[in-house]
Amino acid sequence: MTLRLPLPGGGTRAYEPRAEPLAPAAPGPLTSRTVFSAAHVVADPYADTTPDGPAAVDWDATLAFRRHLWSHGLGVAEAMDTAQRGMGLDWAGAAELVRRSAAEAKTAGGAIACGVGTDQLSGPATLPEIRAAYEEQLAVVEESGAQAILMASRALAAAAAGPEDYLELYGHLLRQAAEPVILHWLGPMFDPALEGYWGSADLDAATETFLEVIAAHPDKVDGVKISLLDAGREIALRRRLPEGVRCYTGDDFHYPELIAGDDQGFSHALLGIFDPLGPLAAEAVRTLDTGDTAGFRKLLDPTVALSRHLFEPPTRYYKTGVVLLAWLAGHQEHFTMVGGLHSARSLPHLARAYELADGLGLFPDPARAEARMRALLTVHGVPQ
Repeated sequence: MTLRLPLPGGGTRAYEPRAEPLAPAAPGPLTSRTVFSAAHVVADPYADTTPDGPAAVDWDATLAFRRHLWSHGLGVAEAMDTAQRGMGLDWAGAAELVRRSAAEAKTAGGAIACGVGTDQLSGPATLPEIRAAYEEQLAVVEESGAQAILMASRALAAAAAGPEDYLELYGHLLRQAAEPVILHWLGPMFDPALEGYWGSADLDAATETFLEVIAAHPDKVDGVKISLLDAGREIALRRRLPEGVRCYTGDDFHYPELIAGDDQGFSHALLGIFDPLGPLAAEAVRTLDTGDTAGFRKLLDPTVALSRHLFEPPTRYYKTGVVLLAWLAGHQEHFTMVGGLHSARSLPHLARAYELADGLGLFPDPARAEARMRALLTVHGVPQ
């Protein structure tokens, strides 16, 4: 049946949903690349809460989605930006998420790495307070049995006087870490409060500080996640990493080419876009495992238009489109987000996300996705 999709500024256009999804590939392990999907949280729609209150999470649905990702061979990057850290999910909720997901990973036999930050702090903080906050969160992640991802800190970006403060604090944390960690460089397009991270707004200077941290502690750095949406910069940095330190692309615009790599190396992946793309992304990487780079690109390149749409400025609101697609795909029974973030994107934006995802065959039941999208459009006053 035809859907009437809204146009920016008024009016509608006709869209014919596809009748069949892509044929699902048989799941299995991934061997040539280490691939994590950053995963969203499912809100509890029955909770009587407010956007600035504690996050109310539907734990059953949230953990079921992680089992879905693990079943396709993907690792889960937990309590990250995609899970609305600092945008609806506070540290108490994140700590509970880490504990529950890490326990579930042990049962499911899935890989998991969890974000370590400083978001329990409120207001200006001193460097010793920031270090203590990082230490508290690192202890929670390590005690859960998960790998740690040292996330960028808003508090540190505000408090650091220059590169030396980053070198000292990260050096302390890396010496203290029980196992090698992933360092995360999240650009200001994802979080404006991280402008000037690593002690400089000049990305070349910031890169030198970042590499200095890694070079001083290569045995404690499993890899680095780069989320700057700049393929050339990621490749240049990747080529300068010490032997044995991986580059995990966080570039949701250029991931096919970065994962495919070149004659001097490749990137592994830790991506928010792999939340809605999970089965398709896993199939593409399994194709790459056979040495079929062209087949990998044939599967993954068409997904970039959807990713660029979801992550368009303001990029930090990409989570809204991710959760919409999870609802349309049947991974949750509602389109509600913690912090009220389901209101963060326009109806035309969401309609285009549906259209692009449907065109890729991402919905296991296209008729259900169509019915849910029709209901969303109707409740917003778009005649069908």
